[in-house]
Formats: sequence, structure tokens, C-alpha cells
Amino acid sequence: MTTDPLVSTKWLADHLHDKNLKVLDASFKMPGVTPLPKEDYERAHIPHAVFFDVDAISDHANSLPHMFPDAEQFGRDIGTLGIGNADTVVLYDSGGWVAAPRAWWMFVTFGHEKKVRVLDGGLKKWIAEGHPVQGGNVMIKPATFKATFDARRVRSIEQMIANLASKAEQVIDARSRERYEGSVQEPRPGLRPGHIPGSRNLPYNILFDATTGTMKPLDELRAAFSEIGIDLRKPIATSCGSGVSAAVLTLALYRLGIENPALYDGSWSEWGLPDGPEVSTGPARP
Repeated sequence: MTTDPLVSTKWLADHLHDKNLKVLDASFKMPGVTPLPKEDYERAHIPHAVFFDVDAISDHANSLPHMFPDAEQFGRDIGTLGIGNADTVVLYDSGGWVAAPRAWWMFVTFGHEKKVRVLDGGLKKWIAEGHPVQGGNVMIKPATFKATFDARRVRSIEQMIANLASKAEQVIDARSRERYEGSVQEPRPGLRPGHIPGSRNLPYNILFDATTGTMKPLDELRAAFSEIGIDLRKPIATSCGSGVSAAVLTLALYRLGIENPALYDGSWSEWGLPDGPEVSTGPARP
């Protein structure tokens, strides 16, 4: 097993039947988009894969979408999926590079860093190469998963507001340029348009190849961050619409050797609320 958080479709095909390997389908779509990710999963998924519901494995007491749960709930939910602390977990999504990195970062944050990977190219590449899929649901034997929360991996709105003054961390927004600049309305109703003052914009889809679905080589990832003025030697926090696609940036930064590219969990679903902190619009300012 490599230390790279990505594994290839070939690697997964070779190891799919390993005793302690568990595969999770973490596909995600914006609210209202059909068919639902779970319906897609039931139609076709990698053999033995279990569905990881980003909305279900979250803090249900928080009105914001899919916020991190506490360690007790995460451990309980992951155990229910049949995963124990000794298992290696491979996460994938349907090919849009949205939620598998988010689920990966959750596992990292809750202490499973050395045993969790993301399938490079996801289900789209897996199917394109002729690997098998199956339908329906998988029988799950519950396991025990003990989680420990690492607060360094996640940022709260209070920390992000404090960062406006301290500028201790560079903030990168993974949303589209139009959403970042505030020239279009947010897909979630009631949110103000714009971005966190001082943040830079790197739409997450720039980091992977649209044809193959694989993440770009390290030198191209490094160049993408450099082009928007990010210093990879300094601390970084990522943000997006609701803390999901930001993890694509987090994954890329992690691959580039950044020790702790923290994720702002509430992201624009929190900052963009009508009574939220100050907002900037237009292109990024130096």
C-alpha cells in the first residue's frame, strides 16, 4: 500500500477480494437532483461496495447541510457499514470527484488516515475499463470502529472570522468562478452571493482530467495552486458551497505534501447566510 491517498482502478481490481479491504460508494448530488445517489448505487456499484451517505453520516442537530458528526456518531455509523479499525477503506464516487474526497477527509479527521484511499477516476473509469459492477444492496456484518476527532483538520466559522484579521491561513474557495465572484445566485436558496474576503478561487474541477476522470499529475496540481497566488509553504484552509467539493482541493494539497490543509466545514452554506460575516464580490484581490 502506498502513502499516496489515491489508488488506481488496477490496484483495486487486484485487491478487491482482500479480507480487510472495504469499498464505499460516497456519491453525492446537490439537493433536488435525481436520480438520487443511493438509487444510482442500487443500479450499479463496484462489487461488495457499501453506500456511504454523506447526509446521513453528519450532525443531525445542526441545521447546516452534512456537518461533521462527533467522534462517537462517526464511529457508530462507520461500524454499521461493516468497517472496523483494522480495515483498509477505498472510497469512490460516480465520477465527478465531489464526495469521495470529503468522505476520505472525514476518515482522516477521525483517525483512520493510514488506511483510507480514494479511487482515482471513480466508478466512471472503473466501468470504462470493463471492470464488473453489481446492483442491489450488499449484506453488511456490523463491526466496531473507534473514532478519535482531530480538530486540526476542520475549521469553524469563528476560526475563519478570526483569520480575516490574522491572515494566518490562506483560504481557497473550490466553487465555480461565477459563484465565487457573486455574478450568479447560489444554488441553495437564501444565501448571499460572493466569497470570503481575502480568499482565492480554484474551482475543484480544474484539478482532474475531464476525459479520464483521474486527478492531474503533481506538477500540474502544484502549478494550479501557484497560478492563483497560493504559497504551499504556508497554512491553508479550503472552502466551497457546503464543505464537500472543498475536499478535492484538500486531497490535492495533501498529495503535494501539505501537512494539514484544513477544511472549513460550514463553507458558504454558513458564511453566506443573510446574517453571516462580511462578503466580497468580484475577482480575487491580491
